[in-house]
Amino acid sequence: MKKISLLFSILISFLIFANQPIIPQTGTGSYHKWWDDRWPGEQLNSPKAKALPQILVKGNKFVNEKGETILFRGLSIADPDKIEHQGHWSKALFEEVKKLGAMVVRIPIHPIAWRERTPEKYITLLDQAIEWCTEEGIYVDIDWHSIGNLEEELFQDPMYKTTKGETFNFWRTIAARYAGNNTVAFLELYNEPTAYSGKLGDVSWDQWKKTNESLIKLIRSYDNTGIPLVAGFDWAYDLTPVSLSPINAEGIAYVTHPYPHKRTPPYEAKWEEDFGFAAGKYPVIATEIGFTLGKESIEENGDYGKAIIKYLEAKGISWVWWVFDAEWTPHMFDEWGVFKLTDCGKFFKDAAHGEITK
Repeated sequence: MKKISLLFSILISFLIFANQPIIPQTGTGSYHKWWDDRWPGEQLNSPKAKALPQILVKGNKFVNEKGETILFRGLSIADPDKIEHQGHWSKALFEEVKKLGAMVVRIPIHPIAWRERTPEKYITLLDQAIEWCTEEGIYVDIDWHSIGNLEEELFQDPMYKTTKGETFNFWRTIAARYAGNNTVAFLELYNEPTAYSGKLGDVSWDQWKKTNESLIKLIRSYDNTGIPLVAGFDWAYDLTPVSLSPINAEGIAYVTHPYPHKRTPPYEAKWEEDFGFAAGKYPVIATEIGFTLGKESIEENGDYGKAIIKYLEAKGISWVWWVFDAEWTPHMFDEWGVFKLTDCGKFFKDAAHGEITK
């Protein structure tokens, strides 16, 4: 009889417990409160945002706020993610750049580095670079450094792999972050468009034109200070489509990369045909020039170097030298911390100080 009573009590207790409402437990772990997430790129609001005069487009020239024409002579550093991981990211880098006479620094941001560091952490590097450049009186060109066919998302190497969505999000982040910051003078929408003779699919100028116009509209919804830069085909060399079908946007400039291997001497006639003509109507900036890879001496590149600087400056085309690094080629110095200039670096220094065109 006692056993029956005990079993009956257990059954009654079970039935009572089974009918109780289940009360969720309050989590104490690191739950991702996704509803608080925000896109990176809130406006920097730097007190130094207006320290440098704003650069504007007037006709086919870059001008300052007084309307004075500015011809930029600058250089490109390596990707900040690479520099920082190798232990060389500091203001000292930009102090050396200033000593060489650079007026603008091109900052190439590779899609793979943007993703792996994460946009939130990459922006920290850019904030530092922009602050240091402002203190040195140097303008900045932010460059989305991909090579290939963005329309079909086929790229030359893995480090350039991106998507149209990522590209648009990158520029939304950058435009929102540096809206109204005069130091960020140039926004280079895409480094080097190319279909690589069909090896990277097919793309028409009309397609590329539409993508760039959409990017410009997106950027302008956040910021009217930075000047969008649009690259031509053939690894950003060829601007011939611009003569018949220019980008439908005001206040922009066009990009060319006239490396020596693009054309054989005499260079000038082909340069005029391929990109120089555009400078008669629009601002043009050669955001990459430099000696041929593997032939980095003055003896092998001297004629090209003198010819390209004289040509660009006679046309009023601003220019940026590639690359201020000890590893990426054609490198401008041999050793970090020492900054002993190579032939390539010495040539840039002379060109930046106007010695080539005397």
